[in-house]
Amino acid sequence: MSLIYTTATTKEELIQILSLQQMNLKSAVSDLEMQQEGFVTVHHNLDVLTRMNNACPHIIAKDGDKVVGYALSMTDVFKDEISVLRPMFTELENVNIQNFITMGQICVAKTHRKMGIFRGLYNAMKKASYPKYDAIITEVDATNSRSLGAHYAVGFEKICTYHSLGQDWELISLKTS
Repeated sequence: MSLIYTTATTKEELIQILSLQQMNLKSAVSDLEMQQEGFVTVHHNLDVLTRMNNACPHIIAKDGDKVVGYALSMTDVFKDEISVLRPMFTELENVNIQNFITMGQICVAKTHRKMGIFRGLYNAMKKASYPKYDAIITEVDATNSRSLGAHYAVGFEKICTYHSLGQDWELISLKTS
């Protein structure tokens, strides 16, 4: 395995992100897999993913030429383009957090889980974000215990829990310094 962490720079890498995302959407995995491995909620399209990457490059883990993990970067410019994330940005206005980048979604290929890639993606994102941003903010479906546990294990702290779109969300923050 020749694993590297870098930023997404090609259309092919963005297409691989979308393919990995598709395989791990909540609608594509079983209930048991959701409990044991987690899931992703948001489905992006290539246009939005490309524009998000141009504003703040996504962090990817590659094994050779294959994207095996990603952490999507998202500035608040995109808050109205992904409807499921609008409530998160509204909540962020209520808690008055400044100078942050949003991690829009993180995912590791099933073949590469339990190898430290999740932590590696966040470490690479912290390095890429500091000193421009003081924190990385994200939200996790409160029922996604696997993802919440992984986020807390790498240093995220809970800001609050809020209810939106018929479910509870944990709003969490990771300091970049």
